[in-house]
Amino acid sequence: MNIHQLPSKNSWNELIKRPVFKREEISEIVSGIFDEVQKFGDKALFDFNKKFDSVEIENLLVSKNEIENSSNLISEELKNAIQQAKKNITKFHGSQNTEIQKIETTKGVICWRENRAIEKVGIYIPGGTAPLFSTVLMLAIPAQLAGCKEIILCTPPDKNGQINPAILYTAQLCGITHIFKIGGAQAIAAMTFGTETIPNVYKIFGPGNQFVVAAKELAQNFGVAIDMPAGPSEVLIIADENAIPEFCAADLLSQAEHGSDSQVIFISIDLKTLNETVDEVKKQIKNLPRNEFAQKSLDNSHFILIKNIEEALEFSNLYAPEHLILAIKNFENYISLIQNAGSVFLGNYSCESAGDYASGTNHTLPTNGFAKNYSGVSLDSFVKKITFQNLSKDGLQNLGKTIEIMAEAEGLIAHKNAVSIRLKQ
Repeated sequence: MNIHQLPSKNSWNELIKRPVFKREEISEIVSGIFDEVQKFGDKALFDFNKKFDSVEIENLLVSKNEIENSSNLISEELKNAIQQAKKNITKFHGSQNTEIQKIETTKGVICWRENRAIEKVGIYIPGGTAPLFSTVLMLAIPAQLAGCKEIILCTPPDKNGQINPAILYTAQLCGITHIFKIGGAQAIAAMTFGTETIPNVYKIFGPGNQFVVAAKELAQNFGVAIDMPAGPSEVLIIADENAIPEFCAADLLSQAEHGSDSQVIFISIDLKTLNETVDEVKKQIKNLPRNEFAQKSLDNSHFILIKNIEEALEFSNLYAPEHLILAIKNFENYISLIQNAGSVFLGNYSCESAGDYASGTNHTLPTNGFAKNYSGVSLDSFVKKITFQNLSKDGLQNLGKTIEIMAEAEGLIAHKNAVSIRLKQ
């Protein structure tokens, strides 16, 4: 845990650095996996399941029987919670549908834009120490709302060749019927190229470890889009004297427990609040089952005393956090100052876990500073936007001269002629 009191702005660039890992070795391994999957298809996937997940399976596709039985393997309490989350996520993402607006830019010239769903999308769900069934909701729901025709899901099997039943139940609830027992970079490769069993897709979504992240980046070289560049989870909290240290510590640890490469930043304008939050973190971490992950994360994290809220937000905008929590009084007065953040949580009772699970917003968010130029997943992530225009005879007459002049100035005479020949008619 690194504590800084009133650091100079000259030191901020050092404080916003994320943990760095050796990418060269990872990229080389991932490139080799892609080569194997491209050449040998399903056989490579079976081999990688054995090599990386220590499991031998006969079928990559999860059977209908396995999907249907999943409902019996989780509690009614969990099923009800998943259904409530689904309802809220559906409501929020459904509101993102927009009506077509036809605009007459010049008399007789009508322009508009329409959405078309990406036909084939792939969802990757990690299944290791934390099987993220909540991410199934976050990705499958907007994909369904957008109208994607084919939605497939890949997730690694356990040592017995089984998929976590909560993942299967959630996938079924969201209408996904094609689920494949494959994880890691090899799953991303399978969705990139397609194999005998797994279809290729046009866009890949979902979180993962460093190998999955590198694989998604590599997939783009083969014409497959991804949701966003990604890195480990992170949260930045800004607190004043009205913040509740117990709450702040819990929010910090909720991100730190994701993994040793996660990062948390705590900024306070009040020294007493900062010290009490540090003490709370030390107290609460002892009771966490994943405290080893959390402790390693805290080693890469910072607790910072800063002069005022405006300066704290200036630091935050430079850091561009995945999650930003404003545990401050009168937070409404500062919303306009937030420039770079994946998702924002306002007030002492807006815990980051609400967005992770059930408030309705999406938890697939830009990390590693990419909140400066990327948005989190939304309905728009699953659609393409196609523009249309219709020019009447009058429209072309009104606009034709402008086009001719511009085309001639660029030396593109065929472009000019496409207008001129019509005007002569």
